[in-house]
Amino acid sequence: MPPERFLTRTLRASPHGERAARVLAAAIQAVDPAAAVARHLRREEDHLRVAGRAYRAFERVFLVGGGKAGAPMGRAAVEILGEKLAGGVLITKHGHAGGAARIGPVALLEAGHPLPDASGVAATRRMIDLLARTTPQDLVVCLISGGGSALMTQPVPGVSLADLRTLTDQLLACGATINEINTLRKHLDQVKGGGLARFAAPAAVITLILSDVVGNPLDVIASGPTVPDLGTFADAVGVLQKYALWQAVPAGIRQHLARGAAGEVPETPKPGDPIFARVQNVLVGSNELAAQAAVQQAEQEGWRARILTTSLTGEAREAGQWLAQTARQAAERGEPLPPPACLIVGGETTVTLGASLAEVGKGGRNQEMALAAVPGLAGVAKTLLVTLATDGGDGPTDAAGAVVSGHTLARAQAAGLDPGDFLARHDAYHFFDPLGDLLRPGPTQTNVNDLAFVFLGVP
Repeated sequence: MPPERFLTRTLRASPHGERAARVLAAAIQAVDPAAAVARHLRREEDHLRVAGRAYRAFERVFLVGGGKAGAPMGRAAVEILGEKLAGGVLITKHGHAGGAARIGPVALLEAGHPLPDASGVAATRRMIDLLARTTPQDLVVCLISGGGSALMTQPVPGVSLADLRTLTDQLLACGATINEINTLRKHLDQVKGGGLARFAAPAAVITLILSDVVGNPLDVIASGPTVPDLGTFADAVGVLQKYALWQAVPAGIRQHLARGAAGEVPETPKPGDPIFARVQNVLVGSNELAAQAAVQQAEQEGWRARILTTSLTGEAREAGQWLAQTARQAAERGEPLPPPACLIVGGETTVTLGASLAEVGKGGRNQEMALAAVPGLAGVAKTLLVTLATDGGDGPTDAAGAVVSGHTLARAQAAGLDPGDFLARHDAYHFFDPLGDLLRPGPTQTNVNDLAFVFLGVP
């Protein structure tokens, strides 16, 4: 992705803004989905090799999967698989297919995210119908990336799409973690929690996974469609009880989970299930890989560089305050690195919406994290904080994050903008937009969580 796409008003005004933009671009380029597929899926004459395992003597290959990176991953896989490819179905987010309806013999379909929609249900049905044709002599290559949970949707009997949309809204608003959300999804959907592997059997399955979950647990990424499920119906019920949602969720969901917890509905496939005997799951990209690439680029640009963590979680506003404190400490005391330096943080925070709020603004976790850092960074010289959703879209907005400097608070006050007021309404977008400091790189076609950068010693 061209570095100039990351330049905001503050970065353009800085003599070193272009250097900072190159660091961000390097992080995104390191997790390019097509390159990730090409590194791990190789064709050698009449067989395929994936992570040290060779696949021979298969009659047909089918390509399936879902996620925001579905189109570039699919193009790379189609090129590698060539004439062996008998067909397939890939599902990506609305607007991410680039106007294409097919990649060779593979249908490329668009669906809703973060809320599942009817397009996703119909596309997933096509995928299931395709897999019904497989035999033990076939090979299924599955491509999974961030967003796959919403995009690949096939509700269990008795639960409607409207029920799942309502539940997703409720879980996002209460601040549930992605692990908790996916525990529920896996027990309410036929393709999640190992369900896709069940549909693909008896064929062999290779799944290439681009992680958007902290720590890269394969059973959580896109709700683990080809991975044994470690959770239970009782765990799913526990999540709803934890957030006082048990009585609030749609009746169909409550009834299905209650029947499952009582043993009246079969559990999701667990470790040791025979359907996984011919399944290989391979991680091809992650937040750690992007952060490491950012370190290398920052060092090339002349900065000292260090990854502080790739496991940042919790409330976005609290993470933003911590980042501001860390930046101030580094600028004033040279800890953990003295300027010129670049500190890198990866992970995925959450935003909990207050139930009593009369008005909720516009934004996402990365914008809220940046907004929460504004007061703490006020007056800190030669320092920039940049927050970035690696998929290019932070929440339901066209921004990927925002840029904060020691001058942001003064500029905002001169424009009549109170950061505390905007933070209380979760309205970071309308705080940074008039300041010209929203990152708008557009869809990156990848997704490996979020990154935040503290640049020190930037005039």
